[in-house]
Amino acid sequence: MPGIEAKIKELEKEASRPDIWEHPEKAAALNQEISELKGEVELWNKMRSEIDELIEFSKLSEIDAALQKEVSERYVVLLRQFKKEELRLFLGGKYDRNNAIISVYSGVGGRDAEDWAAMLFRMYGRYAEQKGFKAVVAHEHFGAEGGLKNATMLINGKYAYGYLKGEAGVHRLVRISPFSAQKLRHTSFALIEVMPEIAEGEEIEIKPEEIKIEFFRSSGPGGQNVNKRETAVRIIHLPTNISAACQSERSQQGNRERAMRLLYSKIHQYRAKMKEEEKASLRGEKISIEWGRQIRSYVLHPYKMVKDHRTDYETSQVDKVLEGELDEIIEAELKLET
Repeated sequence: MPGIEAKIKELEKEASRPDIWEHPEKAAALNQEISELKGEVELWNKMRSEIDELIEFSKLSEIDAALQKEVSERYVVLLRQFKKEELRLFLGGKYDRNNAIISVYSGVGGRDAEDWAAMLFRMYGRYAEQKGFKAVVAHEHFGAEGGLKNATMLINGKYAYGYLKGEAGVHRLVRISPFSAQKLRHTSFALIEVMPEIAEGEEIEIKPEEIKIEFFRSSGPGGQNVNKRETAVRIIHLPTNISAACQSERSQQGNRERAMRLLYSKIHQYRAKMKEEEKASLRGEKISIEWGRQIRSYVLHPYKMVKDHRTDYETSQVDKVLEGELDEIIEAELKLET
């Protein structure tokens, strides 16, 4: 665990600075991260100790059947726990421990594409639920026929961004269209964006005069207004024209606070992207636009298959994947990065 222990020392050094408590939110976040990292080290040391005990037991020439069974059962439990924790070793990015913000955008293709966007949005909600994360829908924009044009979800949980960052890109669906009277096969596309949640004031400063705030009524499928009062909030960052909206809270204040958090994350992503494009330009490289980055195909007809085009991972269990069982796909993608 030298990497984690080195990170703890680095954070403790920062937390010991005399001026750290001038920024209480940052100080609290630092101490929280230090505590969590120490907990991880403690867990690994505990597993290492238990492995050593099992090795010693296995060396005994005379061991009764009951003890042998206990050792075998403990080995299975320990192996499962090890595999779960092992995956976190691949999550060493600066923002991997942060909450994640997922946005889905339907591509061209009308109602089929909008339905596909809704299927993906549900898939990530189910994944969050299975991982013990908390998923909060911040914003949904529906088309005239009730299909999902775009939507944003905040997923709260340790390492949520680290696990989900690889989901960014274009997702392709092939199926018999449920909206076609001729039962024709149709290909639909949807774009997924994933951002880490960035705390207010962390690396980014937004001045009050740089934003414009708009209020509107929350809307549901088909365009009907969900609320009679204008509780939904849209905040526009005037220098970049980046906007963030939220309609999930019951009050204007709640939606305003959440929209502001989304805006910080969007601006952070925008600036990171600009830096990467500048570096690529200096290297003489060309970065493809988001819609040109197809990462995964989901085929429901004439056969069933999900294929990740980066890792070549394949499975015929399409229904399970769409129900949020993404662990194997995400694990393959994380290991490919290292």
